[in-house]
Amino acid sequence: MYSLLIDSSNQPLSVALMKADQVVSTYTTAVKQNHSVQLMPQIASLLESAKITPQDLTDIIVAQGPGSYTGLRIGVTTAKTLAYTLSANLYGVSSLKALAATLPNSECILVPIINARRDHVYAGVYQWRGGQLQQLKADQYIAMTDLIAYVKTLTQVLFIGEDVRQFETQLKDFDLLPVLPRADAMWAHKGEPQNIHGFTPQYLKLSEAEQNWLNQQSSKTN
Repeated sequence: MYSLLIDSSNQPLSVALMKADQVVSTYTTAVKQNHSVQLMPQIASLLESAKITPQDLTDIIVAQGPGSYTGLRIGVTTAKTLAYTLSANLYGVSSLKALAATLPNSECILVPIINARRDHVYAGVYQWRGGQLQQLKADQYIAMTDLIAYVKTLTQVLFIGEDVRQFETQLKDFDLLPVLPRADAMWAHKGEPQNIHGFTPQYLKLSEAEQNWLNQQSSKTN
């Protein structure tokens, strides 16, 4: 029973192969290269190193969003295609929860963030309680100023994710940890199998092109 795990939701790429709950092999990189170029060769490499074929995969687990539009589309499309072709189970995990899961049993309140540009981020608030990763604030697209105002009411806050580097000035009063995603961390948080055909990325906001189109339509009616 092998699981393939994929996180291409932001600039870093992380893939992992697990047998039951044991990690067989992993690959994570922050190199700036299109995920469409990297993803399939890395999946093939993991399978080859484990001496298994795609038909041995029973579960496909993917970071469902939020994050980069392009990265999410590539990861989710690849996961859906593999799951459908191989008759494997498909699971989706929040990209932000996946980041929080890289710090098991941390005593801090974890605030994973992904840069959404224009001083906005995708963010969630999580905390380990009794060995379980609990969500304190729903994943959302939020202005950094609003997020800071909220977390100031909390104690022992740790902002995590590679993108914390881009907000060091605004977050100077908080602890920061620029962790990379780790695909195998999603395994314990995969939930229930999803319907392959209805499975879509969770963007949490419209793309810039979609928003511009809506603005144009609105201006025509005013």
